[in-house]
Amino acid sequence: MTGRSAPAVLPPSLRVWLGPVAALAALVVVVLGVLYADDSKPGTVDARIWAAVDGAGPSWRYIALATDFLGEPVGAAMLVVAAVTGCLLLRRPRAAVLVVVGVGMTVGTAKLLKSLVGRTIHGDDNLSYPSGHTAFLTALALAVALLATGRLGLGRTAGTSLVLGAALVAGATMGWAQVALGAHYATDVLGGWCTALVVIPATAWLVDRVADRLVDRTADSGRLERR
Repeated sequence: MTGRSAPAVLPPSLRVWLGPVAALAALVVVVLGVLYADDSKPGTVDARIWAAVDGAGPSWRYIALATDFLGEPVGAAMLVVAAVTGCLLLRRPRAAVLVVVGVGMTVGTAKLLKSLVGRTIHGDDNLSYPSGHTAFLTALALAVALLATGRLGLGRTAGTSLVLGAALVAGATMGWAQVALGAHYATDVLGGWCTALVVIPATAWLVDRVADRLVDRTADSGRLERR
């Protein structure tokens, strides 16, 4: 099910663009991590954005809380199960693996970076950089967008636009919720968004490489047995 007959989860047409994007995102993650290492205060940009979203009415707060729930364990599990089920129904096993492994690695990377950077918000126990909620939803959106790109047979420009557009919408939505609820600074959100942009393309490439090698070995074994 994961051989060459199965479509690649990272279409070759997108590798030219997503590679540089991932490299730039990695640079942003590192730079922001260095700038805000062991910090506990908002930067200039953080303060301005916080002031812009502060004072949202009750209805907006309910929306922010509902969005935040999607990044909590129960909400996240529901989204992942739904995405994996969709991948399997569409007979895209590699995409299902990407959803599980890629999203898991993205969240794990965000947690590791939090410990390394040590930025806090609302107390020393609340590590904030990068935003795990933003990283999660962006990673899931990227995985689903890659599936859609392959399924629809989109070219380089259309496919890249869909993937980056989905990442932007997901990251902006969850990022707004995190800032509006006071759970993260805006730069934490940017760090989480960029973390997903690094991990998902790399994981997608790795899934394809491993799957192709498994098929090659199976084919070689079959030929040897026939001899």
